[in-house]
Amino acid sequence: MLSIGIVGLPNVGKSTLFKALTKKQVDIQNYPFCTIEPNVGIVAVPDKRLQQLSEFSHSAKTVPAAIEFIDIAGLVAGAHKGEGLGNKFLANIRETDAILQVVRAFEDSHVTHVGDTPEPQRDAEIILYELIFKDIETAKNHLPKAEKKAKAGEKDVVIEVELLQKLIPWLEKGQPAKDLPLNEKEGIFLKQLNLLSAKPILYLINCSSGKPILAYPEALKPALELDIKLENELSELSENEAAEMRQALPPTKNNIDELISTCYTLLGLETFFTSGEQESRAWTIKKGTRSPQAAGVIHTDFETGFIRADVIYWEKLIAAGSWAKAREQGLIRTEGKEYIVQDGDTMIFKFN
Repeated sequence: MLSIGIVGLPNVGKSTLFKALTKKQVDIQNYPFCTIEPNVGIVAVPDKRLQQLSEFSHSAKTVPAAIEFIDIAGLVAGAHKGEGLGNKFLANIRETDAILQVVRAFEDSHVTHVGDTPEPQRDAEIILYELIFKDIETAKNHLPKAEKKAKAGEKDVVIEVELLQKLIPWLEKGQPAKDLPLNEKEGIFLKQLNLLSAKPILYLINCSSGKPILAYPEALKPALELDIKLENELSELSENEAAEMRQALPPTKNNIDELISTCYTLLGLETFFTSGEQESRAWTIKKGTRSPQAAGVIHTDFETGFIRADVIYWEKLIAAGSWAKAREQGLIRTEGKEYIVQDGDTMIFKFN
């Protein structure tokens, strides 16, 4: 399961956000072998399509897609040198697949700020530069080893050396590794380095209700605006109570469900469905996954013995009224090993 690390300066709303998110935790029994620490939550990805399929199939059980959120303690300037237990926190970020950076964009004299007052651009840059500084250290430590291997005649390592020689000055200009133009082979080597600033990042602008939002730069993209305190309060209510409260309040730019869905997309993930009387389930795949590998997400035997897949877009299945009627209308396609699964496909796999 892929994970999102929640990062930011101290007192920007990270832990409150984590509380709001983990009220939406899924039943862990559906995801075996997941060890849940106090700062880790497996969160259901909201998907109205799955609910409609479950109602269509009269399913006994509905299992959503899920992603893991990790609440990483506040980073401070100098973290790459170990300030504020920085090395531990940076190591935690290294283990995640993407970064959700919380940026405080409201003033409140009752909530202290490490820089006295919040400044969204400065605060975001502090975190970014700490990631970049650590990556410079990683790259510089790796370069002599790669050069030694290249001198010994390892041909592929020459590409790695050239990448590092290009990467280090790029990082030293304060530019993240994810923005470095690369060819395909260089991209493979960069991935192996597991650099912090190479990870996808989503900025979450924490705007407090009733307080003016501080200006934040266009550079903070992609970004969502969220009143984290309000979302946490709403998460403690029933769905009906939360909906009523939302209607009574001024409209907000984004909400917690949009955040979860955006994080899912940030990870490059898509969903296909299986649906029947026993269970309707959303399965998570990376974009570009072929049908045998999608089958393998369900069970490894499905991939090794894959024969074909019956495929129909979820909406067409519901409109048809039943699998039998969809088949009669010629809406169900038979796809082989080369088929690239599309987001929203509903599938039945045939395997040996």
